[in-house]
Amino acid sequence: MSNLVPRRYRGVSVARVDVPLTEAGLRDHFLGREAYRRTEYVVARRGEETAVLQVNKASDDDLFSPIVSVEVLARAGETAYVVAPDVDTGVPTQLCRTALDRAPGARCVVVAGRYEHVNFILDPAPVPVRVVEVVPPEPPKLIDQVRRVLEVAENLPPVELRPEVVDILELAKHRPTHSYLFPCRGSGAAPPGAEVAYLDERPPRADWVLVGCERSRQIHRHVYGDEPPSVELCPRELAGPAAEFTLTKCCLLEDRIEQDDRTVVVPWGASLAEVREGLGLLLSVAEPAWAPA
Repeated sequence: MSNLVPRRYRGVSVARVDVPLTEAGLRDHFLGREAYRRTEYVVARRGEETAVLQVNKASDDDLFSPIVSVEVLARAGETAYVVAPDVDTGVPTQLCRTALDRAPGARCVVVAGRYEHVNFILDPAPVPVRVVEVVPPEPPKLIDQVRRVLEVAENLPPVELRPEVVDILELAKHRPTHSYLFPCRGSGAAPPGAEVAYLDERPPRADWVLVGCERSRQIHRHVYGDEPPSVELCPRELAGPAAEFTLTKCCLLEDRIEQDDRTVVVPWGASLAEVREGLGLLLSVAEPAWAPA
């Protein structure tokens, strides 16, 4: 099972020992010793060496109780200890990113992070999530929102964000013309030399190419009574069929989130709460790769 991360800091105890960090040495040292009622894991350190254990106690109700079993989750040769004061070790994505950046190749990485809290991740393997968004405006909103959510999400598995940004200006170049119609002023600029108008301002009808989505075409039909040649702008349509976990957005979804296997679509103006909900739905498919403890 990948991405074993203790949910609670207080479930992880750090102990300095003078015995070899072998399975036999650690079992002999810890069996019968008292442990706090919340302790489930022990980070055992001897000099610069580190091993990680899971322990069971005779009782979880008493304040302290003797340890009755010890399982070595990661031996000294496969465990790294990293000091990273800026990392919130209660956030799996932060913890996993630190492990891969600071101790690549280690099977288990213990991180002493913000607030002096110590936590670990065993077999780090972040879930790749593709986020499809268009620019401008900058920064790409949905990608920025996902990044912000992941920096504080304590109950989501570790994620590797894979942004896929589509430039509206490059889209417009697919239909060269002297005049373009964009949904609004925040949605882009035209290639050099072309005239630009904005649908939300209801400009006089011109011989333009609409750079927009189905909602833009609906509005154009309502306002002008016809449908112009257009270039597709919708991130959902641009994302296409997903072979990997994909999060994107669509303005046709005004107050709901849709999921289709490995793709989740949130409203165009999604709040952070809606983005968090969408990520949760998407990552629920990846639960076998996530082992919060």
